[in-house]
Order: sequence, then structure tokens, then C-alpha cells
Amino acid sequence: MKNVLISGALFIFCSVAIFSCDKKHKDASIGKKKELNQIFPSGKKGPSENFTGNAYNVGLVDPDSTFTTSVGNVYFEPGARSNWHSHPAGQILIITDGIGYHQIEGKPIEIIKKGSVVKCPPNVRHWHGASTDVGLQQLYIVPNTEKGIVKWQEAVTDEIYNSVQ
Repeated sequence: MKNVLISGALFIFCSVAIFSCDKKHKDASIGKKKELNQIFPSGKKGPSENFTGNAYNVGLVDPDSTFTTSVGNVYFEPGARSNWHSHPAGQILIITDGIGYHQIEGKPIEIIKKGSVVKCPPNVRHWHGASTDVGLQQLYIVPNTEKGIVKWQEAVTDEIYNSVQ
């Protein structure tokens, strides 16, 4: 009987110890920055005249007279964002990984994440980029490129970027 009690106590002790170690291991990863699953190569670093922080663009479908659509991929490092800008025929964003922000001028900032689809109306000022601690991977689609592709404007202030609720 004594051996059974000692064996039972040892089993419980070992189980609690294993569970505690496993929980600590999982909790330790919460504060770490998440690596994004990049589908496409990073591409070229975006110019500082159009982006705050590091954003990388790679074109996937160049505009032409047949498809009149431009498609590309942008990877925003944590904290990176576009300037305010607009598109003569609008823009569609498809978020493939990460967490970020999008704002149409005059409206609240939206949190966007993997699976989000955002429609930016024609000629409407907006910006988008990564959250402060997680990057953002997005596909962009610009239709009707014969109307123009993008009109870049001023940088998004830190005050606006940091006002995310």
C-alpha cells in the first residue's frame, strides 16, 4: 500500500512538473515577434518619400492594355506604414499574413489581419501598414490602370498611427 501511495504521489508530481514546464514554454513565446509566412519574395524597399519604416514591394502583374490591372505584394515590417495616398480607380487589399491597420480619411482606423479584404474607393485618401509589433503581408490589386495607379501624399503622423483603439 505504501508503494502505491508513493508511486501515485510521484506520478502526480511529475505530471504537474511537465504541465508547468509546457505552460511556461508556451507563455514565453507570447512576447516574441511573429515571423510571417511570406508567399512571395520581399522585393524592393519602398522609398522613404512614400513609407514610414521598412516596406518591401514586388510587382506580380504589371499593368498592360489587356488586363489594365496592377497586382503586387507588399511586406510591411512592424511599425511600417504607407503615406496617405489615393488610387484613381480604387484599390483592393488582400491580407495574407500578419496584423496591421487601414484607415480611410475621416473614418476610424480598422485592424486588418490574415484573411481581411479591404476595398479602397476611387480617389479616396487612405493609408495602411503593419501593427506596432507584428508585420503585415498584403496583396494589392489596382484595377483600370489606364486611369492612373497611385497619387502619393504626406506621411501619416505618429499621432494618427498610434491612435489605434
